[in-house]
Amino acid sequence: MIEKIFFTKMSGAGNDFIVIDRSKYPDLLLNPDIISKLCNRRNGIGADGVITLSDFNDYDFKMDYYNADGSTKTLCGNGARCAIKFAQSSNRLKNGKASFVSNDEAYSGEILDGEKVKFNLNKPKNIKSNLNINVAGQNLNYYFSDTGSPHVVIKIEDILKDPSDKNSFYTEIDKVPVVEIGKEIRYHNNFLPGGTNVNFIKIVNSRLEIRTYERGVEDETLACGTGAVASAIIASLFHELKPPVVLLTKGGDKLVVDFKFENNDIKNLSLSGPAKIIYSGNFLLNTFS
Repeated sequence: MIEKIFFTKMSGAGNDFIVIDRSKYPDLLLNPDIISKLCNRRNGIGADGVITLSDFNDYDFKMDYYNADGSTKTLCGNGARCAIKFAQSSNRLKNGKASFVSNDEAYSGEILDGEKVKFNLNKPKNIKSNLNINVAGQNLNYYFSDTGSPHVVIKIEDILKDPSDKNSFYTEIDKVPVVEIGKEIRYHNNFLPGGTNVNFIKIVNSRLEIRTYERGVEDETLACGTGAVASAIIASLFHELKPPVVLLTKGGDKLVVDFKFENNDIKNLSLSGPAKIIYSGNFLLNTFS
């Protein structure tokens, strides 16, 4: 019976994860209750999610990602970059290049230099513009893209501070009530049963400022990789922001989204930014079971 589990705490631009090498614990079972307890920031280790790596066929590794509430089967961009960094530290990579599987899809990435890691994503799906939703007492315009996880993207200039004052739009991203509006949209009937992530953006000097409400964490996070990718694509396709797009996250780190748009098709889509090991430790499984 497994008792003591060794883990590595990692951060991808402020998105933090508990990373476990499943090859050392092939019989480890992680259910939603255990994961939510591990991710609890007061009574557990604390994290936005849990990542496990295991050996898999001809790939360097398989990545399984679990949100803080235990939900799974979603792509995590910053988590993928942390997994690539962890794979390097556990001697799974050759020449800093990674090939891996997550949610039955193949991905790749590489160590660029030091703590900077690049993750190559697959093509986004369901890119939509000029959509409307009634939340926060007003009718909001929004965009949508599925970059491995579903994402609503909203320009803060389209949000009224006071619904009774039709000229009171937000101009500073720090002032936007991300949790209040994000939570209402996340659970809106338009996105049931799975819900959606919600990103708030502002274009400033040819780069994006971004804040994100993440489903599964059910709160604002310091960064969201797939949200950054969705927002960069929207800003480029509909607001003439040329790739590579630099995004300033809530945590203060910068993420870079690059791609080519050819013949109405998005190619060579990637997410780059910092990924680092914070500390290593162990926990007793029965404490969280």
